[in-house]
Amino acid sequence: MITSIILKEKKRVEFMIEEYTKELNELPKGSITKKYLKNNYYYYLTYRNNSKVITKYLGKDNENIIKVKEQLLRRKQIEHILKKLNEEKNKINKMEMIL
Repeated sequence: MITSIILKEKKRVEFMIEEYTKELNELPKGSITKKYLKNNYYYYLTYRNNSKVITKYLGKDNENIIKVKEQLLRRKQIEHILKKLNEEKNKINKMEMIL
């Protein structure tokens, strides 16, 4: 009885980790930087690709910048959720070893 519940929970957690990882891979990473040049503000997405720092121009369009900010916020939320799910998965693995 208990082992079946643990197995169901393990499958659920593994499924959620897989789904959140897929979503995470589609979201941008990094942070938005604002640069002032010739009386205008320019917005860039800055992130690392291996050891290189990549800077991608976002433009002046507020809608695009807001969209990227929301995606970056969602990325942080998913990273936090994945951390908790991995902790839960480790606990489940320990319970399996005991039983």
